[in-house]
Amino acid sequence: MRQWSLEEFALRSGVSRAMISRIERAESSPTAAVLGKLSGALGVSMSTLLASAEDTGQHLRRFEAQQVWVDPATGYVRRSVSPNAGMPLQLVEVELPASVRVAFPASAYHFIHQQIWILEGELHFTEGDVKYELSKGDCLQLNGAHDCAFENPSTTERCRYLVALVMK
Repeated sequence: MRQWSLEEFALRSGVSRAMISRIERAESSPTAAVLGKLSGALGVSMSTLLASAEDTGQHLRRFEAQQVWVDPATGYVRRSVSPNAGMPLQLVEVELPASVRVAFPASAYHFIHQQIWILEGELHFTEGDVKYELSKGDCLQLNGAHDCAFENPSTTERCRYLVALVMK
C-alpha cells in the first residue's frame, strides 16, 4: 500500500519486522491488536487493509462472499459486509466471544468516524478514560482520539455489533 521499507513500516506501526514478514509470507495470522497497529500506520481502516487484495469494484456483496477474519488469539470474528465499490461508508459486523477483550491503539481510529450499534448481547467499551456499558439497540459514536477496548462482560453469551465507519 505504501512504498516503505520493512524497517520503516515496523517503526511506524510498532509491529516487529519479523512479525510483519511472517504475516506477508502467510506464516502467521495477525491478532486484532496487530491489525489495528498496521492499519493505523497505513492510515486505512482494518476493513480496507483486509480487503485490499480483493477489491472487485462490485456494488453487491452476497453473504457468502463477505470476507470473514477470525483473530487467532481471541476468537473475535470480523465480517466485512460492504461491497468494495470505492464508497466511503464501510459496514462491519463483529462477534465478540464471551469474556473476551480486544484493545486497539488510537492510531487505528484517528482517520475515521465510527458508530457502534449493538445487535445482541452486551458490550463494555472503553475510549481513553471513558467507559460505556452498551446493550442491545444502543448506538455509540466514537471520538477516535483515544486508545479503545471492546469487552464482552458475559461469561456465556457472545456480543454481536455493527460498526459503521467513514474515512475522515
